[in-house]
Amino acid sequence: MRALAARIEDSFATLVAVAVVVLPLSEIVVRRFFGSGVPGAGPFTLHLTLWVGLLGAAIAARDGKLLALATGSMLPEGRVRDLAQLAGNTFGVVITTVFAVGGMQLVNLYREVDNIVAVGVPVWVTTVVFPVAFGLMAVRLAWRASSSYAGRAVAATGILIGFWIARSPEMFQDQSMWPWLLGVLAAAVLGAPIFAVLGGAALFLFLVQGSLPIVMLIKAYEQLTNETLPSIPLFTLAGFLLAEGKAPERLMRLFRGIFGWMPGGTAVVTAVLCAFFTTFTGGSGVTILALGGLLLPALLKEGYRERFSLGLITASGSLGLLLPPALPLMLYGIIATGIALEDLFIGGLLPGLLMIGLMAALGVREGLVSVSQRTPFVVAEAGAALWAAKWEVMLPVVVLVSLLGGYATPVESSAIAALYALIVQRFVHRDLPTSRDVVRVAGDCISLVGGVLVILAVAAGLTNYLIDAQVPDLLVAWTQANIESRLVFLLVLNLFLIVVGCLMDIFSALVVIVPLIIPIAMVFDVHPVHLGIIFVANLELGYLTPPVGLNLFMSSYRFGKPVMEVARASMPMLLILALGVLLITYVPWLTLGLLQWLGRA
Repeated sequence: MRALAARIEDSFATLVAVAVVVLPLSEIVVRRFFGSGVPGAGPFTLHLTLWVGLLGAAIAARDGKLLALATGSMLPEGRVRDLAQLAGNTFGVVITTVFAVGGMQLVNLYREVDNIVAVGVPVWVTTVVFPVAFGLMAVRLAWRASSSYAGRAVAATGILIGFWIARSPEMFQDQSMWPWLLGVLAAAVLGAPIFAVLGGAALFLFLVQGSLPIVMLIKAYEQLTNETLPSIPLFTLAGFLLAEGKAPERLMRLFRGIFGWMPGGTAVVTAVLCAFFTTFTGGSGVTILALGGLLLPALLKEGYRERFSLGLITASGSLGLLLPPALPLMLYGIIATGIALEDLFIGGLLPGLLMIGLMAALGVREGLVSVSQRTPFVVAEAGAALWAAKWEVMLPVVVLVSLLGGYATPVESSAIAALYALIVQRFVHRDLPTSRDVVRVAGDCISLVGGVLVILAVAAGLTNYLIDAQVPDLLVAWTQANIESRLVFLLVLNLFLIVVGCLMDIFSALVVIVPLIIPIAMVFDVHPVHLGIIFVANLELGYLTPPVGLNLFMSSYRFGKPVMEVARASMPMLLILALGVLLITYVPWLTLGLLQWLGRA
């Protein structure tokens, strides 16, 4: 029964995602042949993306895939970890219940003002997803808080506490904020979902100053209906479809045919292949989990040391985050308003290739030292591999031509990418032989996207509070008083972002930190596109930084190795990528050169 309900839920979410794909594509066709767009296509696409994000978050809660700090997994297994999970989830239940009640208030608010999405559809109808999704998340967090019914009952009391907080906000007004923020910090350490941590911090800050929970939901609604936001789920869907079936094997054969003759050829292939998939899936953890079982045996079979192979795969998982259309670049463009996504995509090309090149160079060195056999270059094999993988190789070409050629907007280009990947995997290669397979892959994608977008939604309230409290202005004043050199500022920024990247996931870090740093960067005349690439490059490095770099835990889980063993194996890669980050930071031409050449900087 539970499996049937999950399948129905995934199918409904997939239908919503299909609508997000179809509407921009319809807009392209109608505009091309009739000179005008589809009535309401833009607003409906935005509001359907809102549904994808919140329904995806509910699915992620159901499957236990909500993003959390890795600190919980550092606790010893057994009773201590179980109690930490119970406490962290109970906190999540409290915060999510408050948001569910606030969602009902949001629905009532829009029913009173009677705003229209388009063609007579009222806004309040689209906001119904807030109480539904957050209500489901609260119940599911309580269920997953413990394997025992007693533990689940304890977690379920969080629903009553959350309801009380939502109905009695005056109890918190003019109280000290510090006890509540310390409680939020403790919940984060215990493994509470990141969206609950950021949302909880914002909630208590607003309550103390006398604001109602609905204020946060209004900010969340505004954030989740941003005009470029649909690009995130659509590009990610294209990546998930592409990663399914035998596409990784086809691409690996192609890259081995091209690079296999080199010293360290298979190591180079590993770096390139991981970068390719991370660019589209948006998550380095996804790449490690999906490709690790293919790449590690291939490296070991050719004689690469196990430690090197483990470190290489762990580090390569995040290489594609600087290449278009990587999810972090799109997220930065949304948060740092006024920056064209196309500029970020162009700006990330050379830095992204630099990071891949550095990792490939490390692979070549390892090949010279440890591997005696090399695969000879055979033109016929390379040609056959290229022909077999031609459809996968064309995907980035289709995206870049449609976007940079001016044929489609970023949202429309992402819809083209999703449709292209679906056609290739479903009908050309038949790697997704049935509609049920498509729904399964789409469900996995929507779960990941939902986990990211719900963070973006609740963190909007925290960002708004920090701006209202003039925190960016205070940081600018302090920086001007203590740092005079632009070079010193960039070095301090790098160190700060590496620490942030190893403590927070890249999406949370972008949402919270970017609005605080942009005003300071403007004082030191750092170009906003350059700043964005520096941000993502440092956070990419944070994935490998102990003690809680996310890739370390993903590889530990995937390969069954202790986290510290993975950390030691990844240290050479961490150091060489740190060199790349310094080059990206202090050689702005790497980011801005192509933009200047194209007349866009």
